[in-house]
Amino acid sequence: MNAPKGSHTGTLRSDVWLVLVTLLAAFGWVFSKEALAGMTPLLFLGARFLGAGVVLALLGWTALRNLTGEQLRRALMTGLVMGGAMSCWIMGLNLAENIGIGAFLTSLGVVFIPIVGKLLFGAVTARSTWVAVGVALVGLALLRIEGGFSLSASDGFFLLAALIFSLHFNLTSRYAARIPALPLTAVQLTVTGVVALFLSGVLETGQHVPELDILGWLLASLLIATCLRFWLQFKAQGLAPVSHAAVIMTLEPVWTSLLGLLWFSQTLSAVQLLGCGLIFSALLISRWRVLLRRSLPSSV
Repeated sequence: MNAPKGSHTGTLRSDVWLVLVTLLAAFGWVFSKEALAGMTPLLFLGARFLGAGVVLALLGWTALRNLTGEQLRRALMTGLVMGGAMSCWIMGLNLAENIGIGAFLTSLGVVFIPIVGKLLFGAVTARSTWVAVGVALVGLALLRIEGGFSLSASDGFFLLAALIFSLHFNLTSRYAARIPALPLTAVQLTVTGVVALFLSGVLETGQHVPELDILGWLLASLLIATCLRFWLQFKAQGLAPVSHAAVIMTLEPVWTSLLGLLWFSQTLSAVQLLGCGLIFSALLISRWRVLLRRSLPSSV
C-alpha cells in the first residue's frame, strides 16, 4: 500500500525519486548533446518530444479522453509556449561549449517566474525575489566576466529559454493547474514536438535519418530523460511536500555541471564556479517563501 503524502516513508521515497528526477534531467543534457553530433537541433527536439508525448498519451489515454474542450485548449496553449522555450533551449545547447553554464543560465527561469507573474498578471512579488534577481545578475556577470564581459549566442538562447519557461510556468499554474498531470504533460510534449518539427522544416536543411549510434542517443533522450523522468516526477510530486520538491529540483544544474566535467571534460574556472554558486543561491532565495509555507509539525 502506498504511504500517505506527508508520512516519513512517503516523504523519504519522494525525496529519493526527486533526486533521481534531477539526475535524469541532467543526463538529458548529455544525451541531447551527443545526439546533436548527428542530427540538426530542431529535428532532434521534435522527434524526442513528439515520441515522448505519444508514449505518455498511450499511458494516460483514459485520462486524456476525459479532458474537456476547455482543458484541451489550455493544454494546447501552454504546449505552444513550451515549444518555444524548448526550441530556444536546444539551439543554445547546439552552440554551447559548456553544458554546465547552460544549465545554470536556463535555471534562471525559476527566478524569472515571479517577475513575469507581476508584469503580466499583477501578482504580488516578494522582496526576496528582487534579492534573488540581484544575486543572479552578479552570478551571471561572473560566469562571463573573464576576458571582458560578453554573452555568447548560446547564452542568449539559454536566457531566452529561461524567460519563456517562466511564462510557461505562470500560464500553466493559472490556466492549466486543475488538469491531471499525465494528460497535460502528454499534450504539452506532443505540441512541443510538433512546434519543433515545424520550425525544423522551415529553418533547417541537410536533414537525414540518424546513424545507429545517434539513434541510440535519441532513444535514450526520449525514453529515459523524458518519459521515465516525467513519470517519476508525477509519482514523486504526489508524495512530496511542496518545499521538498522546490529545493531538490534546483539540483539539476549542479548534476549537469558535474556530468559536463566527467563526460565531456568541460571545466569551470574559479570565477565561473563562484558565479554558478551565486546563481544556485539565487534559486534557493527565490524559493524561500515556499520553504516557509510548511507547518511546524510537517517540518519536524
